[in-house]
Amino acid sequence: MTSFIEPYAEHAGEWLPLLLEAMGNTALLSISGFALSLAFGLLLAACRNSRWRALQRAVALYVVAVRGVPLLAILFLLYFGLPGIGVTLDAFTAAVLGLALAFAAQVAELFRAGLMAVPAGQREAALSVGFTPYQSFTLIVLPQVVRISLAPLIVTFVSLLKDSSLASLITVDELVLTGRAMATEYFLPLQIYVAVGLCYFLIAWPFSLLSKRLAPRASR
Repeated sequence: MTSFIEPYAEHAGEWLPLLLEAMGNTALLSISGFALSLAFGLLLAACRNSRWRALQRAVALYVVAVRGVPLLAILFLLYFGLPGIGVTLDAFTAAVLGLALAFAAQVAELFRAGLMAVPAGQREAALSVGFTPYQSFTLIVLPQVVRISLAPLIVTFVSLLKDSSLASLITVDELVLTGRAMATEYFLPLQIYVAVGLCYFLIAWPFSLLSKRLAPRASR
C-alpha cells in the first residue's frame, strides 16, 4: 500500500498542475458541449411538437439515428471526415460540436417529455387573457418544463462529462489524453489513471448530489 501511495507524494508538485489544467479543459469542453446541446435540443423539441408532420418526422428520424450511432463515430466523422469535403475543424471545436449533436437528441426527448407534462389548458388560458404565443411559451410553459427537466438534465450533463473522454482520440488535450501522456513519461499508469478517475469524480459528484436533491422538489 505504501509503494502505491509514495509516487503521489514524490510527484505531487509535477502532477497537480497538469491535472488541474486538464480538469479545466475537460470542464470547458463539457460545459460548452452541453450548452450547445441545450439550445439545439430545445429547438428539436419545439420542432417535434410542431403542427407540420414533415418536420416532426425529420426530427424523430434525427433523434433515432443519432441515438443509435456511437459518439466516437460522430467525432471521427467531424474531425477526420469533414476535411474530405473541404471543411476543417480544430479538435476542440469538433469535440464540442460532436458532443452537442449527440446529446441534443437526449435533451430533446427530455424537453419533449417536459412539454407533454404541462397541461395544454395552461397555454390556452394564457392566450385567452391576452398573452401572445411567444409570451405564453416563455412565461408560462418554459419555466415549468425547465423545473420538470432540471434533474434529468443534470444527469445527462454528468453522462456527457464522462463521454467527453472520447475527445482524447481526436487529440483534445483533456484529462484522458493528459493522463496518457503522463503515464508514458513517468511509467506509473496505475497511479496516474487512478488520479484521472478521481478528477472525473470530483467534477461529477457535486452534480450527482444536486440531481438527487432536485428530483423530489421537481416532482412536487
